Amino acid sequence: MANPIIIACLVAVFSWWFFTGAILLAVRLCDRQSAGFRTKVTLAVSPFLWIGFYGLWLTSHTSDVQSVYFAFFSALAIWGWIEFAFLTGIITGPNTTECPRVLMPFERFIRAWGTLAYHEILLVVSLLVILKLCLNSENTFGMWTFIVLYAARVFAKLNLFFGVPRINLEFVPHSLDHLKSHFKIAALNWFFPISVTLLTFALACWIERIYALSHAPDIIGFTLLATMTVMALVEHWVMVLPVPDARLWRWMLPDNKNRQGICRKDYHGL
Repeated sequence: MANPIIIACLVAVFSWWFFTGAILLAVRLCDRQSAGFRTKVTLAVSPFLWIGFYGLWLTSHTSDVQSVYFAFFSALAIWGWIEFAFLTGIITGPNTTECPRVLMPFERFIRAWGTLAYHEILLVVSLLVILKLCLNSENTFGMWTFIVLYAARVFAKLNLFFGVPRINLEFVPHSLDHLKSHFKIAALNWFFPISVTLLTFALACWIERIYALSHAPDIIGFTLLATMTVMALVEHWVMVLPVPDARLWRWMLPDNKNRQGICRKDYHGL
């Protein structure tokens, strides 16, 4: 009989890869269309958002293996719709202009925040709703899945602001071309080891729970969290190491020539 921990790891890795690719594919197909078309598509797939919230509420008071997986996928549905709405340029921020070459750090931060403000507010509101639905409930794995995704995304954005050696621009859609001017290529910044350490500490906590508990749903849930945290760590390390991570999804996307793969060294920081 297959090891449930291995199955949970494979489910999490495949979900991370497949749903990322599916979102990138949908965004690529919408990329050249009008804002009105992209808005209609975003609204058309909005049931994923509400199904996600409903799934978290439905599973919050049950702790069997099926409920753990359902809660996990519900959190991914919420996260995926918000990311799709951002990448299509529908929910971003009021600032849609490129970043000037010379700015003070605080002004750079304010302008960068302006490119993401509505997206960030939606993430925070979604997190608060999820906390309301799941906090102190019997099944909190969906809630923790969203928290891991949210924390990893905040860490990544701060690292992009302070500067990292490598930034992959291949999948940045045309509607968000102005974001490229807010990225910064730089040597390893002071926040990177902090963010990696915090994610590694979270990973150690999940692994400790896996070996400390004997209840199958708990083991599955913490395995899913541990695997997603590993994926977050991988995404951080590819900002530093020369790893061709874009190949994981490039083969499944329509050909899009005239794409710049790695950020130039004269870009600013997000």
